[in-house]
Amino acid sequence: MDSPFAPTCSPVRTLIIPGLNNSGEDHWQTWLGTQYRHSKRVQQHDWAEPDLLAWSEQIARTVQSAKPGTIWVAVAHSFGCLALAHYLDQLASRRDRGLGAGGRIQAALLVAPADPVKFNVVHRLPQSGLGIPTQMIGSENDPWMPLDRAQSWAELWGSRFINLGRAGHINAESGFGAWPWVRAKVDELIRDQYRLRRIANASPLELHFAV
Repeated sequence: MDSPFAPTCSPVRTLIIPGLNNSGEDHWQTWLGTQYRHSKRVQQHDWAEPDLLAWSEQIARTVQSAKPGTIWVAVAHSFGCLALAHYLDQLASRRDRGLGAGGRIQAALLVAPADPVKFNVVHRLPQSGLGIPTQMIGSENDPWMPLDRAQSWAELWGSRFINLGRAGHINAESGFGAWPWVRAKVDELIRDQYRLRRIANASPLELHFAV
């Protein structure tokens, strides 16, 4: 299925970043991937091994495999959120976000992030903003992350926090398969990226008449 947006520039692509043990056929991430023709799923060498550095490197490889100029909206779940945060932090430390032969992640949804304390990776995660617009979606009864701790990480990373209530780990087991709400959120992020690109490419005369 296509995105509802059809600009003349190259498409904004959706990057799916699953958590431990991957997202199965009934998981909302798998459904979401079918909603966008140009979506890409990050594949890990070992889905059962929560190796933050290896997972972060796989995100880098996936992004860099795209043609230059590609823009990405990332949608991460559980441990995938931690891997994405580490990846963004590594880019920021090298000050090369968006440069080189890869694409660029310009916005992200962080859904039901896993607790870094459980995996002993707090010291490997950014302790300030992620450098891009992000929204974190949490749950009041997530067995993998207490709500107050998720809210603390959202504040630390500069993410807008959305509380879904008692939604478990926001996965297939808690009833999140086909999920039009998250599709609408991704559409919003994609639309924002096209709007920003139109502004960046507009001539001074166009901007004058737009004021």
